Amino acid sequence: MGSITRSVFRRGTALVAAFAATAVAGGAGAETVVLRNFTLIDGTGRAPVANQALIITDGKISWVGPATRLKAPADATSEDLSGKYLMPGLIDSHVHLGLVNGIAQDLKYQTPENIDGQLHLYAAYGVTSVQTLGTEKDLIFPIRDAERATRPDKARVFTVGQGVVFKGSYGGVPGLDQQVATPEEARRMVDAQAAKNVDMVKIWVDDEFGQLSERMPPAISSAVIDQARKDGKKTVAHIFYYDNATELTREGVNAFAHEVRDRAVDAPLLSQMKAKGVWQMAATLSREASFTYATLPFLKDPFFARGVTPDVLSQLASPERAQKLSSAPNFPKYAPTLRYAMQNFAAEAKAGIRYGMGTDSGPTARFPGYFAHWELELMVQAGITPLQALTAATSANAEFIGARDIGSVKAGKWADLLVLDKDPAADIRNTRTIYEVFIAGKKVPTIWQTCTGRAADACGSAQ
Repeated sequence: MGSITRSVFRRGTALVAAFAATAVAGGAGAETVVLRNFTLIDGTGRAPVANQALIITDGKISWVGPATRLKAPADATSEDLSGKYLMPGLIDSHVHLGLVNGIAQDLKYQTPENIDGQLHLYAAYGVTSVQTLGTEKDLIFPIRDAERATRPDKARVFTVGQGVVFKGSYGGVPGLDQQVATPEEARRMVDAQAAKNVDMVKIWVDDEFGQLSERMPPAISSAVIDQARKDGKKTVAHIFYYDNATELTREGVNAFAHEVRDRAVDAPLLSQMKAKGVWQMAATLSREASFTYATLPFLKDPFFARGVTPDVLSQLASPERAQKLSSAPNFPKYAPTLRYAMQNFAAEAKAGIRYGMGTDSGPTARFPGYFAHWELELMVQAGITPLQALTAATSANAEFIGARDIGSVKAGKWADLLVLDKDPAADIRNTRTIYEVFIAGKKVPTIWQTCTGRAADACGSAQ
């Protein structure tokens, strides 16, 4: 998608402006919006409830309940959502921002403008909050802080800043100073990130299918976990191997950013994770699935194609690219990796391990917004219910991130909302039937009102 700007949302911009003008027409008092007659999926895991209504006051939910009990303020803007399904906006707990232009990846593309475009694209897909996981320059902090000081019109940002990489091992991105060689250096880096008020701390413990000589050793990871705890921050770990998951759980890590993917998890690890309260913050099943394809299977899906340029579609479909990917030495390893990820996520869910939803979107050919919907679909294929997947992507993610004012449809929360034409609790693919998206009570353009890199009417009719 790279270099996406707000201009790609031209069709939706007029709708947003008209809505905003109507919402404040009542004068200089509170901005009040009423939504009524929808089926509510509140994000807590409760079953859908029909014939509901809510009131939004200055961007926050001030009341929610049965439509029959609605007492709408006289000056409120009102919208009838009969036949629609309303739920909290999705939260993606594992993304990377501004790393690509098209499908070319380089840290030089990480600019405020590129990040802004990607956050608008996430919002268009109903992903109203994201957590960046360790590859962002310091420019991410003023972007995050500016959003928190106002009512944003794009996806909210949570961030770990720069994650901690063991020198010479796996992780991070070229161009960012993230590598540490000693426990003392690791502690200093954690302190430096905590001083920037990161939302949590990340480490990478991997060796790229054995291609690197060493993974982050326990002396480093334990120092990071301990120092983060002293600084009042949770620690999340990129893992691949069972033995690292076991060791990091022993050390007190708070969450994993990927599944164990080298073997099946077993009762000892599951029991240890549950006893220590370790979360599976993100399973990144969509990431693992994407690697199994030489040509991605959704290039002709309008839900995907509206979010990328024609040039990106052409590159993704090229036989040359498919040949390069399929002939790579690691390509045969990806299918077993995906099977273990799916199997282990199902085992964790059955064992009562807490879990969220995260995609690892942002690096090349892992697409903001679209992958969140694919992730939900794969989570359900692995064995949980659609309602469980929706809960993971809303209130569960908000709980782990520590975001108390998003993630569920309750009075006092921000009105970050996703309105759908069809019931996602009946079929998880119905999250794609996006009718409206609200962030802080403001309508923002949806993906069905978006046509990236083309004239506004070049993508055809919505859905």
